[in-house]
Amino acid sequence: MKIVLAPDSFKESMTASQAVAAMRDGIRSALPDARCLGVPMADGGEGTVDAVVDALGGDLVTEVVQDPLGRPVPAAYGYVAGRRLAVIEMAAASGLELVAPPDRDVLRASTFGVGQLITSALDHGATELLIGIGGSATNDGGAGMLTALGVAFTDADGAALPPGGAALARLGHIDISRLDPRLADVHVRIASDVTAPLLGTSGASAVFGPQKGATPSDVATLESALTRLVEVTQKVLGRARPDRPGAGAAGGLGFGLMEFLAAECDPGVELIAQTVGLEQALTGADWVFTGEGSVDAQTMLGKTPFGVARLAARTGTKVAIFGGRIAPDADVLLANGVDKLVAITEPGTPLDQALRDGPTALARAAAEVCRTL
Repeated sequence: MKIVLAPDSFKESMTASQAVAAMRDGIRSALPDARCLGVPMADGGEGTVDAVVDALGGDLVTEVVQDPLGRPVPAAYGYVAGRRLAVIEMAAASGLELVAPPDRDVLRASTFGVGQLITSALDHGATELLIGIGGSATNDGGAGMLTALGVAFTDADGAALPPGGAALARLGHIDISRLDPRLADVHVRIASDVTAPLLGTSGASAVFGPQKGATPSDVATLESALTRLVEVTQKVLGRARPDRPGAGAAGGLGFGLMEFLAAECDPGVELIAQTVGLEQALTGADWVFTGEGSVDAQTMLGKTPFGVARLAARTGTKVAIFGGRIAPDADVLLANGVDKLVAITEPGTPLDQALRDGPTALARAAAEVCRTL
């Protein structure tokens, strides 16, 4: 029997690779002759770097970069030398969790640190960038990132604009003449499940700004500023497509990446699966075991387990989803290509105990499932 192990991380309990190891231990205790193939997974958010590095045998590279407010912070990204592939989580440099709630300032938060990570990846020889853009603290349309890569954003008098999205309301010109020339030979791919446009009631400022501390007045300021960014981009590039799905992701970082770096934007789990070769691994497999910390009806909206299940349907592979918590409404998954839903924790278990015992519980649950196969 061939079983593919393709879980996401179980947040605060196990990384994806640790979950693979736990599943493997459980399977071998029940089915010693089973062939287990581990493919750690992610959906473009937290854990993406670790999953790709572990699956492809890459390395972590750590740089000191600017956080959203310009303070130094260590940030790691993954580099797979054999493929010249760099994997970056924008949240490592410009994430909301890097700024304590009292200090959050979405008007001046910048993606400059993301550009610094990209520069480091280019210095290492990367010709392919995979960028996960969830969890941002920013709303600057990617201007900070582009500034770090050599682009100049100036006002009508030619003075450089300060960091942050609000300053873009005074944008007079964008000079791309010093954009790092190495980017011309780099393929950039965005992993994001956010399909929001840049502007409007479903755009970056209106939908995601309040989650980053924006007041209604701040939202209006940022909307006006990003509108100005679109106007000037149109003049400089001869195009600007703020309505493209994903342009509003990460406070408009998607817009900056797509317009200035010709990036492609794809659903996170699909892009990660393609990168780590999950579909090939599923060929000839009897089962795939996947999962994450919490599984419910929302799992169908771009989460790793359901993305794995969709790929498994193409190869006729049966699917078991394991979760620290399986909500009652998760039963909808059983009508959409999933064969088993398995809770690894007994109801009523204290959260701290469940997190601490996660690997042991997952191994035990995997063994129990295998005994029924």
